[in-house]
Amino acid sequence: MKSSFSKIVASKTPVLVDFYADWCGPCKMLAPILKQVKDEMGDALKIVKIDVDKNQAIAARYQVRGVPTMLLFKNGKQVWRQSGVLQKKDIIGVLKPHM
Repeated sequence: MKSSFSKIVASKTPVLVDFYADWCGPCKMLAPILKQVKDEMGDALKIVKIDVDKNQAIAARYQVRGVPTMLLFKNGKQVWRQSGVLQKKDIIGVLKPHM
């Protein structure tokens, strides 16, 4: 998984990684918000969901201690990080400068 994850985040298109868990209530609240973000941003953004229970090595590598945690990568570099649920307008406000 690690090598394919590295390839995904190395993309020229910004990649928003959503670290989540099936048992996490706030993660369930974030999912439809991220869908709205994707609908609005279209091909300018990739969104990747990572289940921390199934991908513990990746979660540990990025020191994800709580879920949901979102990381934004551009050209393989982490340019933003946020834990917790944000509203669509707030997420888009953070993403726009990186597009």
